[in-house]
Amino acid sequence: MTDPAPPDTVAPSLVSDEALQKAQLYVEEEEGAANRLGGWLAHFITLAAVVMSLFHLYAAYGIVPTQVLRPVHVGMVLFLTFLLFPIGKAFRHRIMWWDWVAALLSVALVVYVIAGGDDFADRNTTPDPWDIFFGVALIMLVLEAMRRTTGWIMPAITSVFVLYALFGAWLPAPWTHKGYEVGRLVGHLYMTFEGIFGVAVDVSSSLIILFTIFGAFLQYSGAGKFYIDFSFSAMGGKPTGAGRTVVLASFLLGGPSGSGVATTVTLGSVAWPMLAKVGYEKNAAGGLLAAGGLGAIISPPVLGAAAFLIAEFLKISYLDVLLMAVIPTLLFYFALFLMVEIDARKYGMGNTVFEKVDSVWNLTRKYWFHFLSLISIVVFMLWGFSPVLSVFWATVVALVTSMLRPECALIPYDLFSRDGSIGRKFWQSGLIKALEGGSIGVLNVAATCAGAGIIVGVVTLTGLGLKFSSIVIDMAGGSLLMTAVYTSLVVWIVGLAVPVTASYIICAVIAAPALIKLGVPDFAAHMFIFYYAVLSEVSPPTALSPFAAAAITGGDPYKTTMQCWKYTVPAFLVPFMFVLDPSGQGLLLMGSTKALAAANWWSIAEVTFTAALGVAALAAGFQGWAWKKLTTLERVMLIAAGFALVYPTVAADLLGIALVMVALTLQYLRLRPVPA
Repeated sequence: MTDPAPPDTVAPSLVSDEALQKAQLYVEEEEGAANRLGGWLAHFITLAAVVMSLFHLYAAYGIVPTQVLRPVHVGMVLFLTFLLFPIGKAFRHRIMWWDWVAALLSVALVVYVIAGGDDFADRNTTPDPWDIFFGVALIMLVLEAMRRTTGWIMPAITSVFVLYALFGAWLPAPWTHKGYEVGRLVGHLYMTFEGIFGVAVDVSSSLIILFTIFGAFLQYSGAGKFYIDFSFSAMGGKPTGAGRTVVLASFLLGGPSGSGVATTVTLGSVAWPMLAKVGYEKNAAGGLLAAGGLGAIISPPVLGAAAFLIAEFLKISYLDVLLMAVIPTLLFYFALFLMVEIDARKYGMGNTVFEKVDSVWNLTRKYWFHFLSLISIVVFMLWGFSPVLSVFWATVVALVTSMLRPECALIPYDLFSRDGSIGRKFWQSGLIKALEGGSIGVLNVAATCAGAGIIVGVVTLTGLGLKFSSIVIDMAGGSLLMTAVYTSLVVWIVGLAVPVTASYIICAVIAAPALIKLGVPDFAAHMFIFYYAVLSEVSPPTALSPFAAAAITGGDPYKTTMQCWKYTVPAFLVPFMFVLDPSGQGLLLMGSTKALAAANWWSIAEVTFTAALGVAALAAGFQGWAWKKLTTLERVMLIAAGFALVYPTVAADLLGIALVMVALTLQYLRLRPVPA
């Protein structure tokens, strides 16, 4: 007998510069195309960003009053946005006079708010001319900041809501309302905490920016590179190694990057050659990369920006939101791992050994502290710290532990050498870059939060949320199932046009009340909306992650998007279990730590098992493959079983289990050798 041929060896090589540049355009579409400045302007921007980060770290201890923190946060965001993001492509990499005017006006707006004190807030129903001038100016600046960072769609939608507030009296029932004058609208949006300086900006100023700073500390200390190296070393060797590497690395990279698109591009630039080598075709590889990037948004301990908003809307702790996300996240990655296993059979993949940078043991022994930085957030919250203080101290942990290795040190080891360059070395250190990156990384999200505040303000002022929920319930005929379907479609359609954070905020105030009216607990309704807002991230025309992945792999953007849907949809049908039956709320661990303490663990285990079985059935059905290629009948049976198992009733579960058993039995009979 001859020895088997050795497996191919694949090095984690980079893709072409042209493909990366094309993919980077999608990152810029999500995060904005920032100027690249030089000379004193670059130093000035760095200084302003560092001051912004230090201010928010200082404010983490509650030293800065809310009525000061929120306006200052918005002012800093607008100031940096107008200096970093040009009015158009023709003016990139320079700051024009109108950028300075907009930036300085942003500062003036904030000074006016803070100097006005209590009198400013008290006259919100009867604002004076200067109030109206500054209020209108702020609304216009927020719209322009959103346009510069995220494109035209979000400011256009926000403008429609403003027009609805002004001209609602002329609309037909049931959309009509009495209409509001400019002064009354400005007073509500600018002079109270119900509009621009409302919940979304509160979360942006107290939590989101601290998490972007934390992510920047991890990134500049080399955590991202370590997570990729660790995944390659841990998963190489088997036919499923390439796919598993993508899944594991995307989960680990979610913390440092904080962005689904950035995670997709970072991982895709390294993993695509290996996926191609083992047999993935371009669109399937791009779909898997984009699905992994999507997982970065929903995975504890960081989650996406919308998770912080859930905690604020529901007035619960961020730890409760993390707990609610645990089982759905496990189901999401369970679906991805199943898809990878099926891919290995479907594409006939062979063993592929990755060229390892180092062994898993050596990597862990050298850089174990990067894992410590990630889990420290949860540890601090379990210890009793607030989410704000938890991420503050996790950032401190990341800074201190980075000093354990010279190549990771955010403050260089040779800072105090005798060459007299302490100032220059410190200014160029990883610490300064991380502080700068933390502030710049929050600009697009913070601008979106300010714009979403305008929408929330209009909804609360006009009562649009109650009107919309009544319309949805009437369309559904009072059926909870149909209301959930219509709500998911609304969230999905809104998410096609705006980022995840904005689509969650909009739908939380206009769509969640419909579910809550029909008896769904508020935490389940908000998590349902959150997951469908995330799913819209991979839906055309704003499917930035699949489009970026297609740019790297050379695949077709829309075919890549459909492949991404194939990988993600099984897990994203699970949220229907949250809202259709009380037992489904076990997947959210009953919504809080208190409920968890009194939970029926058998019920939680049972609903988790049926959800996992449903995800597995849908994964096989959508792939058209189990142990071998499915027949049409087997495929239909497994997809039907998946839908049945997602519907949380005993009858539906029994039907789903029976269909799975019949389909697998048919597969087994076809696998058995035919007697001679």
